[in-house]
Amino acid sequence: MPPSQDHEWIKELFFRAAFVRDMGIELTCVGEDYVETALDITGRMTQQDGFVHAGVLATLADHTGGGAGWTACRRDQTVLSVEFKISMLRPAMGPRLRCRAEVIRAGKSVIFTEATVLGGDGREVARLTQTLAVVPIGIGNR
Repeated sequence: MPPSQDHEWIKELFFRAAFVRDMGIELTCVGEDYVETALDITGRMTQQDGFVHAGVLATLADHTGGGAGWTACRRDQTVLSVEFKISMLRPAMGPRLRCRAEVIRAGKSVIFTEATVLGGDGREVARLTQTLAVVPIGIGNR
């Protein structure tokens, strides 16, 4: 599968997800087989003990992994998460989280990625492994 080197295309795909825009996830870097993001933490993103909610960590890592998957796709393709596992390694706190996802293996119909989330102190707070299905763009509009 020839990867797309059109990073503007990947940026457009990344922000098509309204939920991601509403959360405020920033796309900070797109490279060959990887994507990096960041997220400023607000009080609405915390759980009862003041740590970043697991759902926020999962969304950040999942969507960043999807962005990495797009780097291995053609322009007429997109990816859908079919499975992921996330491990919370320590309580996450802000003020800003960073995430980097990399393509581990890209096939014609499935892409496997891994994402690492770093907390405000720069320590790893979560790691996600993900399987993405490669599908035609527009499949959700059928």
